[in-house]
Amino acid sequence: MSILLTLVGRAVGADKANALAETLSIHSTLLAEAGPRVNRAVMAQALNMVLFADLIDRVPAAAAYLADKRARGEKTIHDHGAVRTVDGPVTGGLPRGEAALVRLLTPLGYRQNGLYPLDRLKMTGRSYGQVDFPEDIAQFFVSELHVDRFSPAFGAAVANVLAEAVDPLDAATVTTLAAFARDGVVDLDAAAAALPVIAGAFDRHYPAPSLTDYEALKTESAEMAWIATEGNAFNHATDRVPDVDALAAEQKALGRPMKDAVEVSASGRVRQTAFRAAQVQRPFRDASGATVMREVPGSFYEFITRDTLTDTDTGAKKLDLGFDSSNAQGIFKMTATA
Repeated sequence: MSILLTLVGRAVGADKANALAETLSIHSTLLAEAGPRVNRAVMAQALNMVLFADLIDRVPAAAAYLADKRARGEKTIHDHGAVRTVDGPVTGGLPRGEAALVRLLTPLGYRQNGLYPLDRLKMTGRSYGQVDFPEDIAQFFVSELHVDRFSPAFGAAVANVLAEAVDPLDAATVTTLAAFARDGVVDLDAAAAALPVIAGAFDRHYPAPSLTDYEALKTESAEMAWIATEGNAFNHATDRVPDVDALAAEQKALGRPMKDAVEVSASGRVRQTAFRAAQVQRPFRDASGATVMREVPGSFYEFITRDTLTDTDTGAKKLDLGFDSSNAQGIFKMTATA
Protein backbone atom coordinates (compact mmCIF):
# COMPACT_ATOMS: atom_id res chain seq x y z
CA MET A 1 0.00 0.00 0.00
CA SER A 2 1.11 3.56 -0.64
CA ILE A 3 2.92 4.89 2.42
CA LEU A 4 1.51 8.33 1.56
CA LEU A 5 -2.08 7.14 1.92
CA THR A 6 -1.18 5.14 5.02
CA LEU A 7 0.28 8.28 6.57
CA VAL A 8 -2.66 10.51 5.62
CA GLY A 9 -5.10 7.79 6.68
CA ARG A 10 -3.65 7.70 10.17
CA ALA A 11 -4.21 11.45 10.43
CA VAL A 12 -7.70 11.83 8.94
CA GLY A 13 -9.03 8.30 8.49
CA ALA A 14 -8.73 5.88 5.58
CA ASP A 15 -11.96 6.97 3.90
CA LYS A 16 -10.97 10.64 3.81
CA ALA A 17 -7.44 9.74 2.66
CA ASN A 18 -8.85 7.77 -0.25
CA ALA A 19 -11.25 10.59 -1.09
CA LEU A 20 -8.33 13.03 -1.15
CA ALA A 21 -6.43 10.70 -3.48
CA GLU A 22 -9.45 10.71 -5.81
CA THR A 23 -9.75 14.50 -5.62
CA LEU A 24 -6.14 15.68 -5.93
CA SER A 25 -3.58 15.26 -8.67
CA ILE A 26 -0.63 13.56 -6.94
CA HIS A 27 2.69 12.75 -8.59
CA SER A 28 2.87 9.01 -9.32
CA THR A 29 6.26 8.71 -7.59
CA LEU A 30 4.79 9.97 -4.32
CA LEU A 31 1.87 7.55 -4.55
CA ALA A 32 4.19 4.66 -5.43
CA GLU A 33 6.44 5.08 -2.38
CA ALA A 34 5.99 1.94 -0.27
CA GLY A 35 8.29 2.70 2.64
CA PRO A 36 9.12 1.36 5.12
CA ARG A 37 10.41 4.87 5.90
CA VAL A 38 8.79 8.22 5.05
CA ASN A 39 10.87 10.69 3.03
CA ARG A 40 10.50 14.45 3.30
CA ALA A 41 8.61 14.81 0.01
CA VAL A 42 5.98 12.27 1.04
CA MET A 43 5.64 14.06 4.39
CA ALA A 44 5.26 17.42 2.61
CA GLN A 45 2.56 15.99 0.35
CA ALA A 46 0.80 14.42 3.34
CA LEU A 47 0.82 17.73 5.21
CA ASN A 48 -0.70 19.53 2.24
CA MET A 49 -3.42 16.90 1.91
CA VAL A 50 -4.40 17.19 5.58
CA LEU A 51 -4.46 21.00 5.41
CA PHE A 52 -6.38 20.93 2.12
CA ALA A 53 -9.00 18.64 3.66
CA ASP A 54 -9.36 20.94 6.66
CA LEU A 55 -9.91 23.99 4.46
CA ILE A 56 -12.52 22.24 2.31
CA ASP A 57 -14.42 21.31 5.47
CA ARG A 58 -14.54 25.04 6.33
CA VAL A 59 -15.42 26.50 2.91
CA PRO A 60 -18.77 25.22 1.56
CA ALA A 61 -18.36 26.81 -1.89
CA ALA A 62 -15.07 24.95 -2.35
CA ALA A 63 -16.65 21.66 -1.29
CA ALA A 64 -19.45 22.12 -3.83
CA TYR A 65 -16.99 23.06 -6.59
CA LEU A 66 -14.80 20.02 -5.89
CA ALA A 67 -17.83 17.73 -5.81
CA ASP A 68 -18.64 18.94 -9.34
CA LYS A 69 -15.10 18.17 -10.49
CA ARG A 70 -15.14 14.68 -8.96
CA ALA A 71 -18.47 13.97 -10.65
CA ARG A 72 -16.80 14.80 -13.97
CA GLY A 73 -13.81 12.61 -13.13
CA GLU A 74 -11.45 15.61 -13.01
CA LYS A 75 -8.48 15.90 -10.67
CA THR A 76 -7.53 19.08 -8.81
CA ILE A 77 -3.99 20.48 -8.79
CA HIS A 78 -3.39 22.07 -5.40
CA ASP A 79 -1.08 24.92 -6.37
CA HIS A 80 -0.42 26.60 -3.02
CA GLY A 81 -1.77 27.28 0.43
CA ALA A 82 -1.57 30.71 2.03
CA VAL A 83 -0.98 31.38 5.72
CA ARG A 84 -0.63 34.57 7.79
CA THR A 85 1.71 35.34 10.68
CA VAL A 86 2.44 38.31 12.94
CA ASP A 87 5.80 40.07 13.07
CA GLY A 88 5.51 41.89 16.38
CA PRO A 89 7.20 42.20 19.76
CA VAL A 90 4.54 40.11 21.54
CA THR A 91 3.70 36.68 20.13
CA GLY A 92 3.38 34.67 23.35
CA GLY A 93 4.96 31.24 23.10
CA LEU A 94 5.11 31.32 19.30
CA PRO A 95 8.20 32.35 17.34
CA ARG A 96 7.89 35.81 15.87
CA GLY A 97 6.56 36.21 12.34
CA GLU A 98 6.96 33.61 9.62
CA ALA A 99 9.39 31.60 11.74
CA ALA A 100 6.36 30.11 13.51
CA LEU A 101 5.57 28.17 10.32
CA VAL A 102 8.78 28.12 8.28
CA ARG A 103 10.39 26.02 11.03
CA LEU A 104 7.89 23.30 10.02
CA LEU A 105 8.42 23.63 6.26
CA THR A 106 12.22 23.76 6.01
CA PRO A 107 12.77 20.19 7.33
CA LEU A 108 10.32 18.92 4.70
CA GLY A 109 12.41 20.31 1.84
CA TYR A 110 10.82 23.74 1.44
CA ARG A 111 13.02 26.68 0.46
CA GLN A 112 12.15 30.34 -0.05
CA ASN A 113 11.79 31.12 -3.76
CA GLY A 114 10.17 34.55 -3.76
CA LEU A 115 9.81 37.78 -1.77
CA TYR A 116 6.74 40.00 -2.23
CA PRO A 117 6.25 43.37 -0.51
CA LEU A 118 2.59 43.87 0.41
CA ASP A 119 2.98 47.50 1.36
CA ARG A 120 -0.68 48.49 1.10
CA LEU A 121 -1.41 45.93 3.80
CA LYS A 122 1.78 46.66 5.81
CA MET A 123 2.80 43.05 5.26
CA THR A 124 5.48 41.01 3.49
CA GLY A 125 4.85 37.79 1.62
CA ARG A 126 7.31 35.00 0.89
CA SER A 127 6.77 31.89 -1.19
CA TYR A 128 8.26 28.52 -0.32
CA GLY A 129 8.58 25.65 -2.79
CA GLN A 130 9.35 21.98 -2.14
CA VAL A 131 12.67 21.34 -3.87
CA ASP A 132 12.16 17.65 -4.72
CA PHE A 133 8.84 18.17 -6.56
CA PRO A 134 8.60 21.95 -7.17
CA GLU A 135 5.70 21.81 -9.66
CA ASP A 136 3.82 18.93 -8.06
CA ILE A 137 3.82 19.54 -4.29
CA ALA A 138 1.92 22.68 -3.33
CA GLN A 139 3.87 25.81 -2.42
CA PHE A 140 3.20 27.84 0.71
CA PHE A 141 2.66 31.60 0.55
CA VAL A 142 3.61 32.82 4.03
CA SER A 143 2.83 36.43 4.92
CA GLU A 144 3.92 38.52 7.89
CA LEU A 145 2.00 41.49 9.27
CA HIS A 146 4.40 44.14 10.60
CA VAL A 147 2.97 45.48 13.85
CA ASP A 148 5.46 48.36 14.02
CA ARG A 149 3.90 49.94 10.91
CA PHE A 150 0.60 50.52 12.74
CA SER A 151 -0.48 52.79 15.59
CA PRO A 152 0.47 52.20 19.25
CA ALA A 153 -3.18 51.41 20.04
CA PHE A 154 -3.17 48.75 17.33
CA GLY A 155 0.08 47.30 18.72
CA ALA A 156 -1.47 47.11 22.19
CA ALA A 157 -4.49 45.23 20.82
CA VAL A 158 -2.22 42.76 19.01
CA ALA A 159 -0.28 42.18 22.23
CA ASN A 160 -3.52 41.53 24.11
CA VAL A 161 -4.61 38.95 21.54
CA LEU A 162 -1.29 37.09 21.26
CA ALA A 163 0.10 37.33 24.80
CA GLU A 164 -1.21 33.89 25.81
CA ALA A 165 -0.29 32.08 22.59
CA VAL A 166 1.15 28.61 23.18
CA ASP A 167 3.58 26.67 21.03
CA PRO A 168 1.75 23.64 19.58
CA LEU A 169 4.92 21.61 18.97
CA ASP A 170 5.78 18.89 21.46
CA ALA A 171 9.26 17.47 22.06
CA ALA A 172 8.66 14.35 19.97
CA THR A 173 7.59 16.40 16.94
CA VAL A 174 10.59 18.70 17.28
CA THR A 175 12.80 15.57 17.28
CA THR A 176 11.05 14.21 14.16
CA LEU A 177 11.45 17.49 12.31
CA ALA A 178 15.15 17.53 13.22
CA ALA A 179 15.47 14.00 11.80
CA PHE A 180 13.82 15.09 8.54
CA ALA A 181 16.21 18.06 8.37
CA ARG A 182 19.23 15.84 9.05
CA ASP A 183 18.42 12.61 7.19
CA GLY A 184 15.51 13.38 4.88
CA VAL A 185 13.63 10.30 6.13
CA VAL A 186 12.05 9.03 9.35
CA ASP A 187 10.22 5.89 10.45
CA LEU A 188 6.52 5.66 9.62
CA ASP A 189 5.41 5.65 13.26
CA ALA A 190 7.37 8.84 13.99
CA ALA A 191 6.01 10.55 10.87
CA ALA A 192 2.45 9.45 11.66
CA ALA A 193 2.71 10.80 15.21
CA ALA A 194 4.15 14.11 14.00
CA LEU A 195 1.78 14.78 11.08
CA PRO A 196 -1.32 15.81 13.09
CA VAL A 197 0.84 17.95 15.38
CA ILE A 198 2.46 19.75 12.43
CA ALA A 199 -0.90 20.17 10.70
CA GLY A 200 -2.39 21.35 13.99
CA ALA A 201 0.17 24.15 14.12
CA PHE A 202 -1.80 25.73 11.26
CA ASP A 203 -4.54 26.90 13.60
CA ARG A 204 -5.22 29.48 16.32
CA HIS A 205 -3.20 28.88 19.48
CA TYR A 206 -4.43 31.63 21.78
CA PRO A 207 -7.72 32.38 23.55
CA ALA A 208 -10.68 34.00 21.82
CA PRO A 209 -10.03 37.75 21.44
CA SER A 210 -12.04 40.41 23.21
CA LEU A 211 -14.57 42.30 21.12
CA THR A 212 -12.80 45.54 22.06
CA ASP A 213 -9.44 44.32 20.73
CA TYR A 214 -11.04 42.83 17.62
CA GLU A 215 -12.76 46.11 16.72
CA ALA A 216 -9.50 48.01 17.29
CA LEU A 217 -7.66 45.65 14.95
CA LYS A 218 -10.38 45.74 12.29
CA THR A 219 -10.20 49.55 12.17
CA GLU A 220 -6.60 49.43 10.88
CA SER A 221 -6.17 45.95 9.36
CA ALA A 222 -8.76 43.44 8.16
CA GLU A 223 -5.88 40.99 7.88
CA MET A 224 -4.91 41.23 11.56
CA ALA A 225 -8.57 41.01 12.58
CA TRP A 226 -8.73 37.78 10.57
CA ILE A 227 -5.60 36.44 12.30
CA ALA A 228 -7.18 37.23 15.68
CA THR A 229 -9.99 34.73 15.04
CA GLU A 230 -8.34 32.24 12.64
CA GLY A 231 -4.69 32.23 13.69
CA ASN A 232 -2.26 30.45 11.36
CA ALA A 233 -4.94 28.41 9.58
CA PHE A 234 -4.94 28.06 5.80
CA ASN A 235 -6.24 31.43 4.66
CA HIS A 236 -6.90 29.77 1.33
CA ALA A 237 -6.01 26.77 -0.80
CA THR A 238 -5.64 27.17 -4.54
CA ASP A 239 -6.69 25.19 -7.60
CA ARG A 240 -4.36 25.47 -10.62
CA VAL A 241 -6.65 25.60 -13.67
CA PRO A 242 -6.06 26.01 -17.44
CA ASP A 243 -8.24 29.12 -17.90
CA VAL A 244 -9.15 31.09 -14.79
CA ASP A 245 -11.26 33.59 -16.76
CA ALA A 246 -13.50 30.87 -18.17
CA LEU A 247 -13.74 29.23 -14.77
CA ALA A 248 -14.75 32.51 -13.11
CA ALA A 249 -17.55 33.01 -15.63
CA GLU A 250 -18.75 29.44 -15.12
CA GLN A 251 -18.80 29.72 -11.32
CA LYS A 252 -20.59 33.09 -11.42
CA ALA A 253 -23.24 31.52 -13.67
CA LEU A 254 -23.75 28.85 -11.01
CA GLY A 255 -24.38 31.58 -8.43
CA ARG A 256 -21.27 30.90 -6.39
CA PRO A 257 -19.64 33.76 -4.42
CA MET A 258 -16.93 34.64 -6.92
CA LYS A 259 -14.64 37.66 -6.75
CA ASP A 260 -15.72 40.38 -9.19
CA ALA A 261 -12.49 40.56 -11.22
CA VAL A 262 -9.49 38.41 -12.13
CA GLU A 263 -6.12 39.65 -10.86
CA VAL A 264 -3.39 39.69 -13.55
CA SER A 265 0.32 39.81 -12.68
CA ALA A 266 2.67 42.44 -14.09
CA SER A 267 4.20 39.74 -16.31
CA GLY A 268 0.77 38.67 -17.56
CA ARG A 269 1.69 35.04 -16.88
CA VAL A 270 -0.16 34.58 -13.56
CA ARG A 271 -3.91 35.16 -13.28
CA GLN A 272 -5.88 34.65 -10.07
CA THR A 273 -9.39 34.88 -8.69
CA ALA A 274 -11.26 33.35 -5.78
CA PHE A 275 -14.50 32.57 -4.02
CA ARG A 276 -15.34 35.08 -1.33
CA ALA A 277 -14.55 33.99 2.21
CA ALA A 278 -16.96 31.71 4.02
CA GLN A 279 -18.75 33.44 6.89
CA VAL A 280 -18.14 31.61 10.15
CA GLN A 281 -19.23 31.89 13.78
CA ARG A 282 -16.36 32.61 16.19
CA PRO A 283 -16.22 33.20 19.96
CA PHE A 284 -15.28 36.55 21.52
CA ARG A 285 -15.10 37.90 25.05
CA ASP A 286 -17.36 40.84 25.86
CA ALA A 287 -16.70 43.59 28.42
CA SER A 288 -17.86 41.35 31.27
CA GLY A 289 -15.64 38.47 30.19
CA ALA A 290 -18.55 36.37 28.94
CA THR A 291 -18.25 34.44 25.67
CA VAL A 292 -20.34 35.76 22.77
CA MET A 293 -20.50 34.50 19.19
CA ARG A 294 -20.15 36.72 16.14
CA GLU A 295 -20.11 36.07 12.39
CA VAL A 296 -16.75 36.91 10.79
CA PRO A 297 -14.91 36.10 7.55
CA GLY A 298 -13.27 32.68 7.52
CA SER A 299 -11.16 31.10 4.79
CA PHE A 300 -11.73 30.88 1.05
CA TYR A 301 -10.74 29.00 -2.10
CA GLU A 302 -8.64 30.45 -4.88
CA PHE A 303 -8.04 29.68 -8.56
CA ILE A 304 -4.84 30.36 -10.48
CA THR A 305 -3.65 29.99 -14.07
CA ARG A 306 0.10 29.85 -14.64
CA ASP A 307 1.70 30.23 -18.04
CA THR A 308 5.16 29.00 -18.92
CA LEU A 309 8.41 30.96 -19.13
CA THR A 310 11.81 30.19 -20.60
CA ASP A 311 14.56 29.01 -18.25
CA THR A 312 17.45 31.45 -18.66
CA ASP A 313 20.04 28.69 -18.08
CA THR A 314 18.67 25.84 -20.21
CA GLY A 315 16.29 27.58 -22.61
CA ALA A 316 13.63 25.04 -21.66
CA LYS A 317 10.02 26.00 -20.99
CA LYS A 318 8.86 25.68 -17.38
CA LEU A 319 5.84 26.70 -15.35
CA ASP A 320 5.97 30.21 -13.90
CA LEU A 321 5.67 29.39 -10.18
CA GLY A 322 6.03 33.01 -9.10
CA PHE A 323 3.52 35.28 -7.41
CA ASP A 324 2.73 38.99 -7.75
CA SER A 325 2.42 41.57 -4.98
CA SER A 326 -0.54 43.35 -6.57
CA ASN A 327 -2.37 40.07 -7.21
CA ALA A 328 -1.81 38.95 -3.63
CA GLN A 329 -3.13 42.18 -2.15
CA GLY A 330 -6.21 41.95 -4.34
CA ILE A 331 -6.83 38.34 -3.32
CA PHE A 332 -6.36 39.15 0.37
CA LYS A 333 -9.45 41.39 0.16
CA MET A 334 -11.56 38.22 0.14
CA THR A 335 -11.32 38.08 3.94
CA ALA A 336 -12.25 41.72 4.56
CA THR A 337 -15.37 42.12 6.67
CA ALA A 338 -18.50 41.98 4.55
